[in-house]
Amino acid sequence: MANFSISFQNKSGKNVSESRLRHTAEFVMSELRLHPRTQLDIMCVGLEQMERLHLDHMDEPGATDVLSFPMDELRAPQADELALAGMLGEVVLCPEFAAVQAEQNEVSLDSELDLLLTHGILHLLGHDHADPEEHAVMFGLQAQLLQQLGRRRGEVHD
Repeated sequence: MANFSISFQNKSGKNVSESRLRHTAEFVMSELRLHPRTQLDIMCVGLEQMERLHLDHMDEPGATDVLSFPMDELRAPQADELALAGMLGEVVLCPEFAAVQAEQNEVSLDSELDLLLTHGILHLLGHDHADPEEHAVMFGLQAQLLQQLGRRRGEVHD
């Protein structure tokens, strides 16, 4: 894998695996053929801070699981293109919110955070799920990446 510049901060008060999240980000960014000098910030926050961010930036009340803040508007290169270096942006995760979803989905918190981080990175790259076609593309790519990641780790994913 490339030597991406990934910063990590955990302000959530919850125990999360920094090494696992870094590995997930590196795997996703590598699979999407991003430039090796691409930078990404990952931050874990508590419910209260996530609720503030959600309201301030999305004008939606209540906490959420993941927010993405793009910086240089990088895109994954096509097969015949070279990737550009730059600051991809920041993915903000809420482990407390994710823990509830993990329980509902009957998966580990680590697996749920892998999914949310992958989802956030795809948003940073311009993917969206507002309409059915965009949704199919984004969630198809997300599922493919998570399946490959699971195989790499020796985990079984449906």
